[in-house]
Amino acid sequence: MRPIRLPEPPGPSLGVPEIFEGGAYSVIRRAVIIGNGFPGSENQSIGLVRALGLADKQVLYRVTRPRGGINEWLHWLPVSLHKKLDYIIRQLLLLTVRRRKLMPVPMENGGSVGLSSVLEADVKQIVTMASETYEKEGPLLVVASGRDTISIASSIKKLAAENVFVVQIQHPRSQLHRFDLVVTPRHDYYPLTPQAQKQIPRCLRKWITPLEPPDKHVVLTVGALHQIDSSALRSAASAWHDEFAPLPKPLLVVNIGGPTSHCRYGVDLAKQLSACLHGVLVSCGSVRISFSERTPEKVSNVIVKEHMDNPKVYIWDGAEPNPHMGHLAWADAFVVTADSVSMISEACSTGKPVYVIGAERCTWKFSDFHNTLRERGVVRPFTGSEDISESWSYPPLNDTAEAAIKVREALAERGWRLRP
Repeated sequence: MRPIRLPEPPGPSLGVPEIFEGGAYSVIRRAVIIGNGFPGSENQSIGLVRALGLADKQVLYRVTRPRGGINEWLHWLPVSLHKKLDYIIRQLLLLTVRRRKLMPVPMENGGSVGLSSVLEADVKQIVTMASETYEKEGPLLVVASGRDTISIASSIKKLAAENVFVVQIQHPRSQLHRFDLVVTPRHDYYPLTPQAQKQIPRCLRKWITPLEPPDKHVVLTVGALHQIDSSALRSAASAWHDEFAPLPKPLLVVNIGGPTSHCRYGVDLAKQLSACLHGVLVSCGSVRISFSERTPEKVSNVIVKEHMDNPKVYIWDGAEPNPHMGHLAWADAFVVTADSVSMISEACSTGKPVYVIGAERCTWKFSDFHNTLRERGVVRPFTGSEDISESWSYPPLNDTAEAAIKVREALAERGWRLRP
């Protein structure tokens, strides 16, 4: 008896009915981002969702900590414990206030700082939404970034595993099986290297991220994820054309961050940077300087005093609109302080020369990050002897797009896919 041969399903070019590709429930059409209120962290999640083609179908939730007063000293606690402790403290203060017949205490999250209106990340709400809309909308992509989002993202995964795909950006330290995918820089694994083990007292090792080596569902990047790609740069080049096109070339953009616990500096680095800038001004047509919100006033004051009267130099005063995207699109070269992985990662995604100042002041995994970039020829130290008119190139960092490919592959293994 001859076997019965069923007709082949239509090829992709003819439009494949969803029944041949796992049904309507296998297509991810929307994303939820779990943020922590810090732009450098949330930008990574937004960038990944954008690279996956879901920028127009994303919803942002935030995990917010109580702020003000003693709360500024309690950020080392898990966010859930911090909130419970804050509630107890406020109740005790409220009893004291009532007894003394004074004014009421501030609301949770600071009230006056504007956080009360932030859409709070509620596990039950997100799980219910994912479950109730699954048949109509399909699975839900959840992307979270930062320490405070770990418990929320892992709880969503636990309670709605059949309806969600959870990506955690930045290393969650342990129990990686709580997520479908983890995206983290290679230097987050520096604590597992022999060099780092010599630097960590044995009694502290279990508190240092990570606790286990990467497994098959860990995606390693060189730097931080972000929203910068060729499309974004083209749009920025057009939007900022009238301001930047007339500037004399080459244009050097200087991005100044602020000291961190692992990249310590102050006025000393500001003076070093000023001296180096004086050394390269002759080879520059224009210089644009920007400070971040973390830049100490004592650092910015040195730079402003030294360069405010130079006709080649423009110092952004912090007023809107922020020219950051215009800088990335129109700069011929960058100088970036070593403290910011995000700023350096964005600059290195352009393929243009990137000079870093202060890397020798960085320790721990930040030092490992800078060593990796130098070894790959992506950055060079800023010494003040450079000729900015002489360009050099390298394969641009493409971490966000590469991470997006890994997400698509992981979805395919599960039988899911992103909308066309």
